[in-house]
Amino acid sequence: MGITVGFDLDMTLIDPRPGMVAVMNALGVESGLPLDGEYFAANLGPPLDASLRGFGAPEERIPELVARFRAMYPDTVVPVTVAMPGAAEALHAVRAAGGRTVVVTGKYGPNAKLHLDALGLEVDVLVGELWSTEKAAALTEHGARVYVGDHVGDIRGALAAGAVPVGVTTGPCTKEELLAEGADVVFGSLTEFPGWFSSFGEPRGSGRSGRGPAPAE
Repeated sequence: MGITVGFDLDMTLIDPRPGMVAVMNALGVESGLPLDGEYFAANLGPPLDASLRGFGAPEERIPELVARFRAMYPDTVVPVTVAMPGAAEALHAVRAAGGRTVVVTGKYGPNAKLHLDALGLEVDVLVGELWSTEKAAALTEHGARVYVGDHVGDIRGALAAGAVPVGVTTGPCTKEELLAEGADVVFGSLTEFPGWFSSFGEPRGSGRSGRGPAPAE
């Protein structure tokens, strides 16, 4: 029987940065607030409301801004988003081994599904609007033994769920940051995942943790 593997979405499976720049800048113009699309897109991960607060948006306007962002999103972001290198292959590697895939993301669920559908990325379960250690609830519920993400928040979520934390440096966090947070292994991209996963669970050499295969030296 295969195992369940969880994946983050933004900058792990997909690259939505051009659209994120456009939608946040458009929202800034429309709302009259100093929203910085370039900064937002370069630091994807935290929840939208937290990012808006970081730009100085008044608390009483957060709900309307979030609603408007989500409404603008399908036509602005989804059409210009691309899959990350190795994304489809990583999902296929899990399925080919008889496993299940779970996407756990901080993104609004309906918009996350639009991305998966548009790019033909097939997953068994999608759970949205969870960030950092909040992701542990969904990972635990669906029995994920591995969670793959690009942000230190993803590593925290994996550890909180007792899953093997796997990092990729395709997002805002460096290899050193991901390892320091507790990542078991860090890849430059998901193209490295299938090879690692093919030997997942095999005994490690002396001094290894035994949670998964050792990274290539």
